[in-house]
Amino acid sequence: MIFAAFRVKSFRFQWPADLLTSWAFEMETLTLGWYAMTQTGSVLMLTVFGSLQFLGTLAAPGFGVLADRLGAGAMLAAMRASYAALATVLMALAMADLVTPVWVLVLATVGGLVRPNDIVMRNALIGDTIPPAHLMGALALSRVTQDSARIGGALAGAGLSTALGLGRTYAVVSLVYVASLALTFGVSWRAPLPDPASAPRASVVSASGWRDLLNGLTYAVTTPALLGIMLLAFAINLTAYPISGGLLPYAAERVYHVDARGLGLLAASFSLGALAGSMTMVVTGGPERPARATLVHTALWYALLLVFAHVGRVGVGMATLLAAGFVQSIAMISMSATMLADAAPGFRARVIGVRMLAVYGLPLGLLAAGLLIPRVGYRSALTLYTTLGLTVTIMIGLVWRAALWRAR
Repeated sequence: MIFAAFRVKSFRFQWPADLLTSWAFEMETLTLGWYAMTQTGSVLMLTVFGSLQFLGTLAAPGFGVLADRLGAGAMLAAMRASYAALATVLMALAMADLVTPVWVLVLATVGGLVRPNDIVMRNALIGDTIPPAHLMGALALSRVTQDSARIGGALAGAGLSTALGLGRTYAVVSLVYVASLALTFGVSWRAPLPDPASAPRASVVSASGWRDLLNGLTYAVTTPALLGIMLLAFAINLTAYPISGGLLPYAAERVYHVDARGLGLLAASFSLGALAGSMTMVVTGGPERPARATLVHTALWYALLLVFAHVGRVGVGMATLLAAGFVQSIAMISMSATMLADAAPGFRARVIGVRMLAVYGLPLGLLAAGLLIPRVGYRSALTLYTTLGLTVTIMIGLVWRAALWRAR
């Protein structure tokens, strides 16, 4: 059944709560990014603000420990209360005409310590509450909340910021966060039960949070399927996401010779393709072999990015990004399903937290591309990135073929 996950009471509250949170995130990011750029005129300020959004990724394994101990639902409620509080503070500063770029950086730093871990808690809660037969559909529905926000939430933030100004826009953002928090109170707050089969490998209940963290890291690197997926996630962040994300402004200006509107259309093409992929997974229920689907669709993603690197017409580039976003969505949902299926109860949040560390491949990939493109050229650099990523994907499929390719 397409919407079988909604039979679970917790998910009926979680999905709209996640949707509102995702939209508020995108509204905030666009509104504050625009404020930082227009008030300072500094690209450095803009990039610093963007980098702060990933600050909490370093703490993701620690958040996973807390979720495995306290329950992902309880953690989500506490985190979303902090989002609402920070948005209210910025609203008050803006209404009093006291907001400055420094305040924006301070609040972005505080929020950046928590916000990246929202996805950790969402997936852990899905793994703890949704029956295995409906796991893929639930993950696809969850992904819809993010993909729709990247389109609708960003447009809403832009429209509100232009029409209402910073203070009133943040009043709307604060209300969205409060509504999300109210719905989050309806999700399951039960801490995950340990899996007896996993007890010989590591104890879920321990006296030390540090021991819990070490157990989670050990569990992730000693479980073949999880280790292969972790390495693939790092490779994707290092070599794929820079092309479809951070390097798009360069492609828009230097390759396609379009303005900001053209850049927006390029970014929207990828997001629209991702949303279509998520909806396809919802309707079909997803592949029977999610690990194999992860490898296949990641390889297709790299192939499409290689085509994108060599096309010179913006229309063809948009079409290529649309297709790339589609296969990317299927690959990422399948990756999440593989991790949740292979991680024992009591370890899920920590495993997802460890996987979040792979996001740090993204700034490394962007930095390397910034150094490489002036020396070898845009197309050569992207060809190197896509070839490297495709090679790593194939190697992971070969080395962990028993755990990833052959397993159902």
